[in-house]
Amino acid sequence: MGRHRAAAPPAWHARRDAPRGVPVRLPDLPKDPRFEYWPKAHPVMHDFLGVPILDGEQVLGIIFLANKKVPGGFTEEDEKLLTMFAAHAALALTNARLYERGRELAMLEERNRMARELHDAVTQKLFSLRLTAQAANSLLQVDPSRAAVELERVQRLAGEALAELRAVIVELRPAELDRHGLAETLRKHVRLLDRLQPCEVVFEGDELPAVPSEVEVAVLRVAQEALHNALRHSDAGRVSVRLTHTSGKLVLVVRDEGVGFDDAGQGRGLGLVSMADRAEAVGGAVTVSSQPGKGTTVRMEVGV
Repeated sequence: MGRHRAAAPPAWHARRDAPRGVPVRLPDLPKDPRFEYWPKAHPVMHDFLGVPILDGEQVLGIIFLANKKVPGGFTEEDEKLLTMFAAHAALALTNARLYERGRELAMLEERNRMARELHDAVTQKLFSLRLTAQAANSLLQVDPSRAAVELERVQRLAGEALAELRAVIVELRPAELDRHGLAETLRKHVRLLDRLQPCEVVFEGDELPAVPSEVEVAVLRVAQEALHNALRHSDAGRVSVRLTHTSGKLVLVVRDEGVGFDDAGQGRGLGLVSMADRAEAVGGAVTVSSQPGKGTTVRMEVGV
């Protein structure tokens, strides 16, 4: 096929009389009657080959090649080769879509299963707890000894409900943590965000000792919440994540170099309550520091 340069679609692709779903091979694109103009900063193209990526009749995308270095422009053989490549691309995109749909269905099924678990294991226990507390309250004045027995039952039921709720929460542990551990799971998450977001997202982490399951989940969720806030609100060009273990403490720091805010009055509005609750549930703490124009830092510390 020779050397060539891939390029964005030419301006004529948006016209109503432009071809849809069929290959386009032109010896000199600007001379085509459908050509209108070059958008700003668009590379100049002459000989041109465009092939749609099709799933049945649906156009998933288009592959464009232009300015072939070998004299004579693109040939029918080039078109056949690029069409074959587009077919492979269509297969990959379709498989990716099917995989994502399957993943979403699996997540929905798991969510429904967890809802049933919560209803069966916890909701009924809490209902019994409420009835027992009401009985204790009604007996408190007329029969204190029976009220005391009911209050002991309230305490026992509360402990059972808490234990069952914790068991359900453990089942919500992300599967990635079991496969890769906390540091690598967070590294992969940051790498994905770096590809998807316009700003730079970087990760730095140490080798970690064995970390309790509930601590791993809490740290991961706090990191995700802090990253979400930074990418959504900070308008930063760079966001960094650092995970270290020092003096028996696991330390997570998420810092952005964005617009910042007055942390005297706005911290609670950026998810601090949710992050603080997660940290406190595992014996840790979260602090958020920020100044207008100087970025924001979220720091979580927890003993391990």
